Amino acid sequence: MPKMKTHRASAKRFSFTKSGKVKRAKAFKQHILTKKTSKRKRNLRKTGYASTSETKIIRQLVPYK
Repeated sequence: MPKMKTHRASAKRFSFTKSGKVKRAKAFKQHILTKKTSKRKRNLRKTGYASTSETKIIRQLVPYK
């Protein structure tokens, strides 16, 4: 059986912890930042984690990580 191809966009966006969680960047940090508070922007810098249902899908997209 041939190897599965890695979804390159997903491989660039997600990384995995040793416990199997999927790390991701938080959304809403790219533009229109003037109306957002400093506290909100600071919290958007932190890492987020994908939910368990999304983790299953991401694992299929990035099989060899």
